[in-house]
Amino acid sequence: MKVAVPESATEVKGAVQINPQEDIYLLSFLTDEKTAVGVAEDLRPEKPLRTRNQDLPSPTELFGHLGLAEPQNEKGVRWAGVCPPCVGDSRRSEVQWIEVHLLELDAGTTRVYMQAY
Repeated sequence: MKVAVPESATEVKGAVQINPQEDIYLLSFLTDEKTAVGVAEDLRPEKPLRTRNQDLPSPTELFGHLGLAEPQNEKGVRWAGVCPPCVGDSRRSEVQWIEVHLLELDAGTTRVYMQAY
């Protein structure tokens, strides 16, 4: 993913799901809201963070492996997705897609969820 975890982050968790066609990389951490938004914006998504439609079923069950609820099932979660090669982000040329979810837990604390393949 080549994402720098902020020095102030806590509860940093990550994993790789090895698959025959493409591996899935997972990363999650807690940080403040401003830093979380900065991490999301650094991915260069074509659309800004937006609230997920709660009626969508969860396409995967990945973050449970890290002891976390799936972000797409959380109320109020914001997300963005980006194709690094499509936006010319050479820093992340080894992944085809990165999805970031931000979940505000309380005033000042936000959980960042990232998934890439």
